[in-house]
Amino acid sequence: MRPKNRLTAAMLAFVSGVVGGHKLYLNDTGGFIMFMVLFFVGIKIFGMPLSLILAIFEGLRLLNSSDQDFDRKYNKGYVQRGDSRIERRRAEQMRRYETEDNSRPYQQASPQRQPLRVRANPFKNSGLAKYKDFDLDGAIADFKQGLEIDPNDVALNFNIACAYSLTEKKEEAYKHLSKAVSLGFNDFERILTHDDLAFVRIQPEFDTFKKSGYKVYQTVQQKEGPAVEVSVQEPKENNDALLDQLSRLAELRERGLLTEEEFLMEKKKLTRN
Repeated sequence: MRPKNRLTAAMLAFVSGVVGGHKLYLNDTGGFIMFMVLFFVGIKIFGMPLSLILAIFEGLRLLNSSDQDFDRKYNKGYVQRGDSRIERRRAEQMRRYETEDNSRPYQQASPQRQPLRVRANPFKNSGLAKYKDFDLDGAIADFKQGLEIDPNDVALNFNIACAYSLTEKKEEAYKHLSKAVSLGFNDFERILTHDDLAFVRIQPEFDTFKKSGYKVYQTVQQKEGPAVEVSVQEPKENNDALLDQLSRLAELRERGLLTEEEFLMEKKKLTRN
């Protein structure tokens, strides 16, 4: 099923809205039945369709609504329109969550032995709920509060790493991913394939991070240290690093972990300088 178009729905409201044509287009069966009832009742009692005025009002409402509001109401599950690259990425990830198990947040398996009294952590579930709704800032805030209660929670560390990756905060993502592994997270295949960690995987330091068993992280900025005089060999090294990142992007696209739009945006970001 294709996503609905706001302008098409508005035009149908003006042209065929008197009999609920726009409601059929929007898959609103209840609304269509209501318009048909108003149409026949108006003709029978008043000699004119009561649904005509309501159809005009509906058409004007659709014209004046924003694409984002329209999509949230009628195009759930499709990529929503956004003003930023991160918003578009969140929308694409939302579509994947509804169709792929691989994109779901990690939920730590219950250990065989549980202490008799465990302190409740309400921020864990609330953070997961916001994460699935792609309220990433809210999810990060809840995950951070949850980690204040239990800093050694594997699932919280893994999920906040994913949230930081989606918001392109690589240092925080690496830190919490490393913490999760050090606490016992061993599903390394998930690190290599999880959609939400795509941004982390295209970073130049990821190979070193992987070779360390996902426990030692050190960003390029940290390795470079304070500003030093640029050497003659630096352009060649930069070109090699750029080619390596472009190759990684192409590999992720071929594996289906990056969409064509995400690939082009990341490529533009890498080559704009």
